[in-house]
Amino acid sequence: MGSVRLDKVEKIYDGFKPNADRHGWYEFWKPSRIPNKVHVVKGVSLDIKDGEFLVLVGPSGCGKSTTLRMVAGLEEATKGDIFIDDVRVNDVSPKDRDIAMVFQSYALYPHFTVYENMAFGLRLRNYEPEKIEQLVNHAAELLDIKHLLLRKPKELSGGQRQRVAMGRAIVRRPKVFLMDEPLSNLDAKLRVQMRAELQKLHQTLGVTTIYVTHDQTEAMTLGDRIVLMHQGIIQQAAPPLEVYEHPSNKYVAGFIGTPSMNFVDVKLGSADSGVAIKGEGFDILVPERLAGRLKEFVGLECIMGIRPEDIYDPKYAREAEFTVPIMAKVEVYEPMGSEVSLHIALGTSEMVARVDAHTDAKVGDLASLAIDTRKIHLFNKETEVTLL
Repeated sequence: MGSVRLDKVEKIYDGFKPNADRHGWYEFWKPSRIPNKVHVVKGVSLDIKDGEFLVLVGPSGCGKSTTLRMVAGLEEATKGDIFIDDVRVNDVSPKDRDIAMVFQSYALYPHFTVYENMAFGLRLRNYEPEKIEQLVNHAAELLDIKHLLLRKPKELSGGQRQRVAMGRAIVRRPKVFLMDEPLSNLDAKLRVQMRAELQKLHQTLGVTTIYVTHDQTEAMTLGDRIVLMHQGIIQQAAPPLEVYEHPSNKYVAGFIGTPSMNFVDVKLGSADSGVAIKGEGFDILVPERLAGRLKEFVGLECIMGIRPEDIYDPKYAREAEFTVPIMAKVEVYEPMGSEVSLHIALGTSEMVARVDAHTDAKVGDLASLAIDTRKIHLFNKETEVTLL
């Protein structure tokens, strides 16, 4: 297998934009252009361990796919160094980096059978026919597509085509798998199934994998570690549970979790027994274990974050000692089967609460709910960095 290291990697595209200061018929058809550099990836440094499943996640345009393509050698890094197994590969061609890629588009040869698609790369590398057959059959068994080997891509479903694309990568026995949103073209049910298959596959093969997605559910369920990117910068790199429970800033907190975290403008004030969070329509006494860390911020205007699942109906409850009661007006009631999403108004703030399906709250009610104070997050209003 192989480790991957990125050291202050950057990607800057040199482009041009029209000069808006020029006018006239000729300039309309042939506008003058001025340089326009686009800084897509900004100083990314990562150490990816041998056998690790690392997920790059973030919105479209955040630089995650560009980072992956630089590791693959399909894009040249403007600055910084890329190492695979401690060997600098900036000047090594993609075919010599011992990596295999799986793309969002299946990129299968339509006139080849499944077997021929999976065997094609091995034939180019002059493998013996017996070895090719052994590797293809082994990969087909792992992916449960052995019965499809004689079919052509047009005879396969989307999920089967994606398995073939993965099989073509597996037969290479590379040091590193690079996957660029491979499940995006599949329907919701099949995506769930394929996520489980990918986890089993990684446990079986143990190959270092870098996986790109914009879907935070995929990131949370698949990754040993999540790297969340925004505007070309790594916001946080940590195991999924740590990113969920201890986000480094407001952006991370809002991106991870469905529905997303509620945010309310508040002010930290003094209380008889510690520190209180004062918002419009509510006061929350900070738990004792956090009060000492927040005393220096008393008087500071900040942002409180609380996840919808941590606002609940106290009738179907948790430990009372960790809760603060609130009264909130229910504006929208969304039954989800096992739970209900309530859109509530707390003072001038709008929030979402995920409560037990048997709640008595209805639209228009002033409902009695509770906040789990252990799960409160606080962010600096100016820098949006966590105070905790």
